[in-house]
Amino acid sequence: MARKALCVGINKFKNFPNNGLNGCVNDVNDLAALLTDCFGFARQNIVTLTDSQATKANIVAHLNAMVQGARAGKFDHLVFSLSSHGTQTPDTSGDESDKYEAFCPYDLAVKGDHWDPDHILLDDELHDLFVRLPKTTLLEVYLDTCHSGTGLKAIDFLFDRKPRYLPPPSLTSFDLIDARSPGGFYKSFGKAKTPRHILWAGCRADQTSADAHLSGAWHGAFTYFFCKQVRASQNKLTRAELLKKVRADLKAARYTQTPQLECQATTRRKKIA
Repeated sequence: MARKALCVGINKFKNFPNNGLNGCVNDVNDLAALLTDCFGFARQNIVTLTDSQATKANIVAHLNAMVQGARAGKFDHLVFSLSSHGTQTPDTSGDESDKYEAFCPYDLAVKGDHWDPDHILLDDELHDLFVRLPKTTLLEVYLDTCHSGTGLKAIDFLFDRKPRYLPPPSLTSFDLIDARSPGGFYKSFGKAKTPRHILWAGCRADQTSADAHLSGAWHGAFTYFFCKQVRASQNKLTRAELLKKVRADLKAARYTQTPQLECQATTRRKKIA
């Protein structure tokens, strides 16, 4: 397979200096190393974007290039990973029933009562990019972020942990979001329209993914245990077996998040390529 990857990690946010994270850049380094050591990726085919490099425009440009490369037959295996804050925003285009799950780039900004659409990455935007891929392209997405602040538990305050979540920027935005339904990115993976599109998420929709201090450094808890289990098994586990072990590790360490794997049943029974 011809492989290409984009790994994005954002600890610092241009307009929100007090809402920084600690482990997202380490996630990028951990996953990039895993791709070369265990999944057969050439280092020159892995693009990493961290902090100020990871603007919305730059992320989208690199994703577009990956999709175009796959459409031109240059790549048949793509990986996209994102470690950052997640958030939500209402669909202000006229559909009053929808809300978007969204991801925070380095240049996250507010416009009026809502996140500025030019500086936030929407789930539907990712969906619209990836549906353009040929059916023969294997796409594996890793999201170590979250879109809800309701899953934070009291025990999390006893440890060096923080949620990878930013609330909507205003009460007006929050009220609109609260009354609406989710957008399409996660739904498209859940329906598994193609067995070659796979989504790993660090937690359930009603939980938070932890930015955590582990083994002397900061990491995304999901990314840390995922990489640990792949290396320990020498990538011999199926995706279902790997998910079970990562969930067990998080539970044993008293994390409250439950990682999710969205793909067809037959794909769950295969190991990562």
